[in-house]
Amino acid sequence: MSDRRTGILTAATRVIARRGVRGLRMGELAAEAGVSIALIYYHFTDRAGVLGKTLEHISDRADHYTTGDRPDRPGDPLAELEQVLLLELQDTAEVRENSIAWGELRATAVFEPDLREELARSTHSWVHDVAGLLARADPAGTAPAHAAAAERLTALVEGLSVRWHSGSLPVEQARRLLRGAVRAELGRGPA
Repeated sequence: MSDRRTGILTAATRVIARRGVRGLRMGELAAEAGVSIALIYYHFTDRAGVLGKTLEHISDRADHYTTGDRPDRPGDPLAELEQVLLLELQDTAEVRENSIAWGELRATAVFEPDLREELARSTHSWVHDVAGLLARADPAGTAPAHAAAAERLTALVEGLSVRWHSGSLPVEQARRLLRGAVRAELGRGPA
């Protein structure tokens, strides 16, 4: 992907995190990205194209900071599973921005069917990755059990994230709850 396209998508993520999907205006996006409105339409055709590609961009960024080329991956499968999920609840600008924009796009997909396919694809990929980590942490479990647990855990991360960003739950409490849920899913008791 070109640097210009990536810059536009990064700017779209920032604008959506700041103003919501309804607040995404092409003029503000162009100013945020330092490009012309015409260039945005050249790369993405229309607003729906910007939203779909922004969702993909957010998913790629999350993959990078949760499972990217980190040399510090723990050897313990439980620790790796916890680390990957907990990295979604980091109090950093990039994670907050990504998380808020993801939530906005998920909520918008209720009303904009064009987003649903990309959202379903991204969510499925995330659930699949978490199910794989669960299988490593619980080799005696079944694939359907790991898939169901992965659905519950990823949905919990999204819910905890919304509560954190809306100010009703401190991030450290969200992280404690998530650790407890991971251990409960694996039958290892609370954290």
